[in-house]
Amino acid sequence: MRLISWNINGIRAIQKKGFLDWLDQESPDILCVQEIKANQSQLDEELINPVGYISSWQSATKAGYSGTAVFCKKQPKSVLNLGIDEFDSEGRVQILEFDQFSLINTYFPNSQPERKRLDYKLRFFDAILKYSNKAVANGKNIIMCGDYNVAHTAIDLANPKTNENNAGYYIEERDAMSKFLSNGYVDTFRHFHKEPNQYTWWSYRTNARERNIGWRIDYFTVNETFMSKVKSAGIMPNVLGSDHCPISLEIDG
Repeated sequence: MRLISWNINGIRAIQKKGFLDWLDQESPDILCVQEIKANQSQLDEELINPVGYISSWQSATKAGYSGTAVFCKKQPKSVLNLGIDEFDSEGRVQILEFDQFSLINTYFPNSQPERKRLDYKLRFFDAILKYSNKAVANGKNIIMCGDYNVAHTAIDLANPKTNENNAGYYIEERDAMSKFLSNGYVDTFRHFHKEPNQYTWWSYRTNARERNIGWRIDYFTVNETFMSKVKSAGIMPNVLGSDHCPISLEIDG
């Protein structure tokens, strides 16, 4: 089974850049997308239900902002949100239940300059951890993916020293990521790939992508006991259309 996660930076914008052709070509079993910036009433049927897929949507209350969606070849048993209004109103979480695992599609808040939304982001981290721990304690396996909006360690961004006081690399959010992982979860990409210069987001400014001056802020994380089912995890830097690139996970299905 192959899963892909991608912050698409606008579902309507990426549709114009060949998104549906790309989806047909890649043909993942599950595609999770973040930052859709739309609701279903603004989309055409071809995008809402691409051939061969069932879609689920969690839009933000605020127009043109945030939001998540999942495209599945197999009907999930259920689709839920987190049940916490301050996060659900921004469309930040979708929870899809399958026989083998619970899939959590997430769009973590940006902590913003001067830490303006850092407290909100840390509350989000706590809520996600609480939900995940409860699910695992109840015997479920967890696959969580999305734009976590944090580079966890110095290897995860090109210029760590100059970004220590910038959103996405504040010590508080790095510590929150460490806390999450230390509770029994695995950063699947880093499990398989120890080398530097592997990124998933590049600023549109200063030709950052061409120069590979980027950040790794998109993740697939799973509970430790599920790692025996994980075959590979990867980054797809050559896929264009957004300031993020897709990431992939292959599991025994």
